[in-house]
Amino acid sequence: MRDVLQRLKESALRREPPAREDALALLRIDDAEVLDVVAAAYEVRREFFGRRVKLNFLLNMKSGLCPEDCHYCSQRRDSTADILKYPMLAEADAVAAATRAIEAGAKRLCMVASGRGPTDNELEQAARNVAAVKSEYPDLEICACLGLLGDGQADRLKEAGVHAYNHNLNTSERHYDEVCGTHTFQDRVDTLERAHAAGLSPCSGALFGMGESDEDIVAVAEDLRRLEPDSVPVNFLIPITGTPLQGRWELTPQRCLKILALFRFYFPDVEVRIAGGREVHLRSLQPLGLYIANSIFAGDYLTTEGQLATADADMVRDLGFEIEGMGERTLPRERDELVRIRRSGVGSA
Repeated sequence: MRDVLQRLKESALRREPPAREDALALLRIDDAEVLDVVAAAYEVRREFFGRRVKLNFLLNMKSGLCPEDCHYCSQRRDSTADILKYPMLAEADAVAAATRAIEAGAKRLCMVASGRGPTDNELEQAARNVAAVKSEYPDLEICACLGLLGDGQADRLKEAGVHAYNHNLNTSERHYDEVCGTHTFQDRVDTLERAHAAGLSPCSGALFGMGESDEDIVAVAEDLRRLEPDSVPVNFLIPITGTPLQGRWELTPQRCLKILALFRFYFPDVEVRIAGGREVHLRSLQPLGLYIANSIFAGDYLTTEGQLATADADMVRDLGFEIEGMGERTLPRERDELVRIRRSGVGSA
């Protein structure tokens, strides 16, 4: 085991991809040795990111009403999950979310809309929302996530002020038909390539806990590395009641930490973000995740709640890390409920 971790660490420090057999061996290391895994991944994280942690905040601009059948998603067609459903929000809502992002210490606002992809009207409203936020907070990074993009749509987002575009691969190409039947793995790759070609920073990761094998986890990491993303969100399935994957609880905190470490070794100098499901699956081991990843979402998720943004900030500082761009500023306790947006359509994920 120590030889495997040493090889993984040395390859990552050279910015080289892991050997496939070592990547698979990492996922199969005994849970009792998970602290050795964390320690090896931390050496890589420290080399490229030091003590920095980047906070992200999310605005759900459009909720539900989606024609796609992604099995993991509470906003999918035929979902009976108890979520809010609403059309695209307007500029004032976007600026309000940006204000909350700044209050939470976030460097990036992720502006998300459900659906297969944006209609012309939705794209223009999203562009207006972005422009309004950039006018008020020019230094706040904007990441858009609007689904599959058609010709020219990425260029319009770039023109409006979008910095990055998020579209996760989610799982391996082999496993993809098991989690979605209304679009393909290649459709997702095509959207990322359109975004990259338009000059948007590519943001793409994966979702785990959907019945994927170790080989699937390694395969999606390899596919993502070929796409050269600038940020890689690692999500863990929350099996929401009313979706086809409800009741699927197959992850443990140790399994999550090994997956995070694998992605650190594949993406040594790229932002690796602990995204959806960290509170549910890492539980009391959340702080260990930040010895591997260098980015998290602060607060709530798209349709589920996270922990308070102040608790996230406390966790970062308790580890001896620092929040990027925040300096010595702290989040005042009396503002907790302004930072935490409960089921209003605005949250963080």
